[in-house]
Amino acid sequence: MPARQKRLGLRPKAALGRGRSTGMTSTNIDYEAAFESYLQARQIPYVPASKTHKGVFSGARIKSFDLLVYPGTDRHWIVDVKGRQFPYRSSKGARRYWENWVSQEDLDGLGEWQRVFGDDFEARFVFAYLLDGPPDRWPPGPAFEVGDQRFAFMTVALVDYRSHCRRRSSSWDTVSVPRDAFRQIVQPVNHFGPRPP
Repeated sequence: MPARQKRLGLRPKAALGRGRSTGMTSTNIDYEAAFESYLQARQIPYVPASKTHKGVFSGARIKSFDLLVYPGTDRHWIVDVKGRQFPYRSSKGARRYWENWVSQEDLDGLGEWQRVFGDDFEARFVFAYLLDGPPDRWPPGPAFEVGDQRFAFMTVALVDYRSHCRRRSSSWDTVSVPRDAFRQIVQPVNHFGPRPP
């Protein structure tokens, strides 16, 4: 195990992760567990970070990431999983596709972890989209099924997200990337790692 992981108290998943239960309902969706199931099915190694684990560097606490992922590319991933509905339905019934907002704390935290782990790692958001509506509107690539739910997992590098995002809400301290720009910079996770069987 790399020295950085030992210092941070991270442990690799045995046999690619004996993940926690991924039983989900429409009102209780564990997006991170769904992504772990996807990684296990694809045989992509990963290391989960404890939800209660927060690093302290230079006297400042850093928001924790979710997973270290080893997709077999030149750089390993520091991943923050963001679960979103696809499409999102507003209280007035409007449908919004490609929701991708994150908090400023998410941006700052991933940036700090990127500095901690160094150039061998790349900070990334993974948007776990719970799919609904007509399949011809879904993101590219095959859907991944967990129980009776279907997901699409899309990823974007932190550096790309940062260069395109705009302030979304000052009161909630959130940012997002305009839809057309987001579709240009985001990629299906299945473009990386071993080919699906």
